[in-house]
Amino acid sequence: MMKLRFFYVFAMCMTVLFSTSCTKDMEYKDVQVSPVTQLYEPTDGQSVTLVASSTASLFFEWAAAKAEDSGSPLYEVVFDKEDGNFTNPIYRVVADNNGVRNYATITHKVLDKIGKAAGINGGETGTVKWTVVASRGLNSAMATEARTLTITCLKGFTELPNQVYLTGEATEGGTDIAQAVPCSMPNELGVFEVFTKLEEGKSYRLVDNNSADAKSYYINESGVIIEGQGETTVNKGGVYRIVLDFTTASVKMTEIQSMGFFFCPSNEVTFELPYKGNGVFEGEDLIEFKQESWGRDQRYKFLMTYADGTTQMWGTKNTTDSAPGEAAADDPYFYIAETPNNQWDQKWKLNNEFDGAADGANPGAVTRISVIFSGDNYTHHVELVK
Repeated sequence: MMKLRFFYVFAMCMTVLFSTSCTKDMEYKDVQVSPVTQLYEPTDGQSVTLVASSTASLFFEWAAAKAEDSGSPLYEVVFDKEDGNFTNPIYRVVADNNGVRNYATITHKVLDKIGKAAGINGGETGTVKWTVVASRGLNSAMATEARTLTITCLKGFTELPNQVYLTGEATEGGTDIAQAVPCSMPNELGVFEVFTKLEEGKSYRLVDNNSADAKSYYINESGVIIEGQGETTVNKGGVYRIVLDFTTASVKMTEIQSMGFFFCPSNEVTFELPYKGNGVFEGEDLIEFKQESWGRDQRYKFLMTYADGTTQMWGTKNTTDSAPGEAAADDPYFYIAETPNNQWDQKWKLNNEFDGAADGANPGAVTRISVIFSGDNYTHHVELVK
């Protein structure tokens, strides 16, 4: 019995002793941190013109702070309006590597948000102030200096859509968003293009996908793309070439009057390719190659005429001086691109089977031409009707 009491008292004493020891060892110590004393990059008053690129960035760097316990401080770059004092910063950016590094790589997309938070409108230039806050635990210290940065904000959107569609009563797909008309992005990130028919007096909007949760945009009366639930009414119906530049929030709409098969030897359009729908212009006719001293000439291109009377040649995207032979319909040989308006440059050659002249390889043959403005590469198809 005495032994049991002894072990009980001993266990209680050890528990109290261990608890007291842990309390002392685990006692929180309020670690002090020194302020950053020097900012390195960017230089004071530096200017930056922002670009709509996912990789564009600006490098910020400063002298390291010191913590009382010799640990690593954490850093934030803080921004304020030009006349602010950082008591209520407009934006904070954690330094690289989750705040551990004494530098930060800040993307132009984030800088655009900072500029607009400071009241700088799209495409305009203004100045913000920045400094660095070092922290360790609950303590923090603001740098002993601050600098200014002059920002020219993006004219367009900070977040560029990956895809754009047209939907609404005025469009070929109607109000069913699942049938929305897709745009192409043939040349530049954030710049979309579509060849499509719009109905007069009806409206449409832009969306970033063809599902119910799509983000919406509309074009206002000044021709500026606005994010939101508005719609745009078509003043004049017709077939249009529409360029939607989200990097500048701008729109260019050009009405297309006609599209034609341009036969180089004749230096003229020999038959029209009416608009069929879904970005396709299609027509058919008998093609007569031109007899020359060296053989039969079968070179061709396409000529688009706009409603204002201006024209645009479309020729081969991949320079060639031969016929396609056995090339498949999706071969890059058939890809098309805008070309200079002249008779011979960047043309294709037809295979002999499309020579429907009386003295040609296939007398009476009728050829169907389809020019397709959709997808990553605009292209065209050539086939015999009979």
